[in-house]
Amino acid sequence: MRPQQLSTNIFLDSGNPADTEAIFAALGFLDGQTTNPSLVAKNPEVRSRIESGKPFTADDLKAFYKTIVVDIAKTIPDGSISIEVYADEHSTVEELFEQGKEMFSWIPNAHIKYPITSPGLAAAERSVAEGMRVNMTLCFSQEQAAAVYAATRGAKRGSVFVSPFIGRLDDRGEKGMSLVRNIQQMYAAGDGHVEVLAASVRSLEHLYELFSLRTDIATAPLSVLETWQKEGMALTAQYAERVELKEIPFTETSLKKEWQSYDIHHELTGTGLKKFAEDWNRLLQTTT
Repeated sequence: MRPQQLSTNIFLDSGNPADTEAIFAALGFLDGQTTNPSLVAKNPEVRSRIESGKPFTADDLKAFYKTIVVDIAKTIPDGSISIEVYADEHSTVEELFEQGKEMFSWIPNAHIKYPITSPGLAAAERSVAEGMRVNMTLCFSQEQAAAVYAATRGAKRGSVFVSPFIGRLDDRGEKGMSLVRNIQQMYAAGDGHVEVLAASVRSLEHLYELFSLRTDIATAPLSVLETWQKEGMALTAQYAERVELKEIPFTETSLKKEWQSYDIHHELTGTGLKKFAEDWNRLLQTTT
């Protein structure tokens, strides 16, 4: 069952409904789940279909994605489930919004994942204005998080998530956890309508640090959550800090500007967007 003193919501990062059932049974609770094109590509049924030579059309793949989230929702009907639009460097605001609008209708507990790009932010602004919930993904800077806040200004708490990616910053020698801390510090001056959903959680150490920061939400893969359960679902533990990682300094950033005025460019956002698109398109290319 959920530890009594746990203030962070626990999400599973997976595109496999079987993982949802397994971790829900192991933990006794689950607050939500995040999915993305790369995770869908790893789904056992997708892999099996490719190996058997059965082709996917774009419509087939989208329909399969829908069955995945519908099945996940059967296990956690009251939990948030993030569904990611297909996006690449050529995607327009209208294309992203129309995808998001359709996906939002799939289940009653959806958050639509848009990338933190200019079209993604514009689509999110429109989505929130129409009563949709969003999860702004591939966040690697404070300025990006500030832009998310500005683009969704006026939304109710629970309607907007921002997803800073810890592990991918760690991979290049920067302390991803410091970005989470910086965003939380910056948001403390705001109205609280954006919740921080820490992503790219690679280890128990990441999870424990997020607990100590009282981060709103942590999404982690099945392996990390299973290890946490086996360790007794503790909220603190002794671990060696990675002193080789460079701290990302906090910068004073106003939340009162229009979203278009923030510098939202980050190399890792572009890299992540390309990876998600390639994983999705590879499924189609493999079977055509």
